[in-house]
Amino acid sequence: MGGALPEEVRDGVVWRLQEAYAAGALTYEEMDRRLGRALEAGTPAELEAVVAGLPVEAPASTGVIVAAGGGRITRRGAWRVPRFLKVGSAFGRVRLDLSRAVFDGPEVEIALELGTGGARIVVPPDAVVELDGVTTGWKDLRYRPRQPSRPGGPVVRVTGAVGFGRLRVRHAWFRRRQR
Repeated sequence: MGGALPEEVRDGVVWRLQEAYAAGALTYEEMDRRLGRALEAGTPAELEAVVAGLPVEAPASTGVIVAAGGGRITRRGAWRVPRFLKVGSAFGRVRLDLSRAVFDGPEVEIALELGTGGARIVVPPDAVVELDGVTTGWKDLRYRPRQPSRPGGPVVRVTGAVGFGRLRVRHAWFRRRQR
């Protein structure tokens, strides 16, 4: 990372780029290119150039409840992840792919309330995962921690309970693109 800019300033630019991508204002390739420039920026002026031409920031959401009685819950692609996401299902499976999602802040808490269905959560490669607040009833928790590839990744905190299903959390793998 370049320069001695405060981390929260750089993080704000990163989140703004991701929000612009989720809103359709940037292609994935353009967002990736601008993210690289943001991480290398050494001055506030360089950071301002990275977000030049983007729409004005929208206020972040504070919570969303996703619930189902007996069906599947699936989220993938470029979807917005609020700072707090409550996911409840009595009998269904849960699949959350956060690898291309846009987070409303640097941390997200996913509160699970699952009965007999399991959950599979895919996090970005640079995410930090915290699972201390989740309990599993019948089956064990499956997660292999990995070192973040870039500093400044989101913190994904999973809390709540999984009854008779298994919780699997894994990091997404991205191939390096030639530039």
